[in-house]
Amino acid sequence: MDTLLRTHNRLELIHPLHGFFERHNLSSSPRSQTQKWHRRSLASPKTSGKAALLELVPETKKENLEFDLPLYDPSKRPGLDLVVVGGGPAGLAVAQRVSEAGLSVCSIDPSPRLIWPNNYGVWVDEFESMGLLDCLDTTWSGAVVYVDETTEKRLDRPYARVNRKQLKSKMMQKCVSNGVQFHQARVVKVIHEDSKSILICNDGMTLEATVVLDATGFSRCLVQYDEPYNPGYQVAYGILAEVEEHPFELDKMVFMDWRDSHLKGKRELKERNDKLPTFLYAMPFDSKRIFLEETSLVARPGLAMEDIQERMVARLKHLGIKVTSIEEDERCVIPMGGPLPVLPQRVVGIGGTAGMVHPSTGYMVARTLAAAPIVADSIVRYLGSEKRLIGDEFSAEVWKELWPIERRRQREFFCFGMDILLKLDLEGTRRFFDAFFDLEPRYWHGFLSSRLFLPELLFFGLSLFSHASNTSRLEIMAKGTLPLVNMINNLVRERD
Repeated sequence: MDTLLRTHNRLELIHPLHGFFERHNLSSSPRSQTQKWHRRSLASPKTSGKAALLELVPETKKENLEFDLPLYDPSKRPGLDLVVVGGGPAGLAVAQRVSEAGLSVCSIDPSPRLIWPNNYGVWVDEFESMGLLDCLDTTWSGAVVYVDETTEKRLDRPYARVNRKQLKSKMMQKCVSNGVQFHQARVVKVIHEDSKSILICNDGMTLEATVVLDATGFSRCLVQYDEPYNPGYQVAYGILAEVEEHPFELDKMVFMDWRDSHLKGKRELKERNDKLPTFLYAMPFDSKRIFLEETSLVARPGLAMEDIQERMVARLKHLGIKVTSIEEDERCVIPMGGPLPVLPQRVVGIGGTAGMVHPSTGYMVARTLAAAPIVADSIVRYLGSEKRLIGDEFSAEVWKELWPIERRRQREFFCFGMDILLKLDLEGTRRFFDAFFDLEPRYWHGFLSSRLFLPELLFFGLSLFSHASNTSRLEIMAKGTLPLVNMINNLVRERD
């Protein structure tokens, strides 16, 4: 639901390791290239449906921003206030805001100019509240959810695709104008001393900083965990395609399509889908250009990519969607839930590395962009105050502001929701979302966008239970009792 993490073309994220709702902005490959691949697939009549579809995918093209970056020069500035490891949206947002306050900042990333391979989709109101409407390139007036063959929900909430090139360009330009330096490398080790940390990169360069921020996403490069990591996984396969035609309305994006009539007569596929269902997510740009994605909301372990591709091919054939060329494909794996990192610890984190993925939906981008000012302002405040903090004491204060007890309690409720979703088959999932999208908009809006905190979440849960069918209520009680007990125990143990 909010902003799923996406992978570009052939790139696949593997554990340590899309999100349910953080979706897509897709760049186009040259027309001549997609046509070439189309002709090649037609020349291979013996290929299966899945293989033929995959042969339409062009070779991976990496696109870089075209402007010069000021590179880190240790001879001019041996010590830095902040080093941000990772050049994704969250990392750049913090670097931009901290540097605006006049502190020295360096961003380390293996490909600092590379346009992000992830594709993001957001609710328009979320980006509007952050002043980022100029970074949206396609907007739909609302969304639709197909619960089953006869039931659909109309969601009156505008949704948009993020223009990742515009967003990164805007953030990078502000970083450069603020004096942020860049270093193209990977960090392989960090050594902490009382008042500074020393970062060692794979090119042999060493950097000294008062603060280190890990913004490397699911790789969890520097942030430490002390509990077993056993999350649920959201897995998806998507294509940005030219088609002969498609059946979807152009002013609505398809948020979720749980229909399974495309599996009629495919016994094995239907049995797998009944047990671990997938849904279609679709963004129609015009009558012939559309993004289509088959998604497993959450499973443990995650579904095999080949299984999801097979289901997608069957669905497109049933819908009469004939793909003529593919501009991009995405293979996405997102860990959801699991433990928080050690709180506090010397390295500060943000985004996926700090456990900020919505455990029930996979949302992250809007949430982390909203959290970036909290982290940045905390860094500025504690480094620039009269009672300047350093080392472990400094990091503890920043972590406390990133994960206050209200946010930790909220996350426990979201993990409770994920634990229930993990246990639902197709019919149970349908019943759940039939009730979910019947709630007052303030409840489902707030849940998907992480705006509800524990007292409101309790009312949300009661409202969901009251809207559910009798069958769904019994199912929630039967399958949610143990997760509920675990959530209560974890809430009792929480200490501010």
